[in-house]
Amino acid sequence: MVSNIKLTIHFNDPDLEPEERERHVQQAIAELRQMDEVELVSRVIDPDPPEGNKAVGGFLSGLLLAEVNKENTKKLMGFLGERLGGKPIELSVEAAGKKMSVKAYSREELTAAIKAAQDFIGS
Repeated sequence: MVSNIKLTIHFNDPDLEPEERERHVQQAIAELRQMDEVELVSRVIDPDPPEGNKAVGGFLSGLLLAEVNKENTKKLMGFLGERLGGKPIELSVEAAGKKMSVKAYSREELTAAIKAAQDFIGS
């Protein structure tokens, strides 16, 4: 049995205020949840919340996690290219126990990062 591909998307635009970054994350989560190909989409829980944090299960700012099976990876990558092109992001991919991370600051870099991720998943 092949395990799902896990993608962590980090909206890391230094020009955005934290609230704007969170708005991007919430919008991406809502859109990803509409996709039948995506099996899971969620926030990334902070493993080490600040001392005195009263929030249960605080989240890391600007991060989301999506899981998709290998067959649907191409559609998810297409979505990322369409929706996130031109926005600085960091994309981490975990497949078959291997991990890779790429950063993109432009549409061209995101296209190259998506290709690298697809090649990585295919290997």
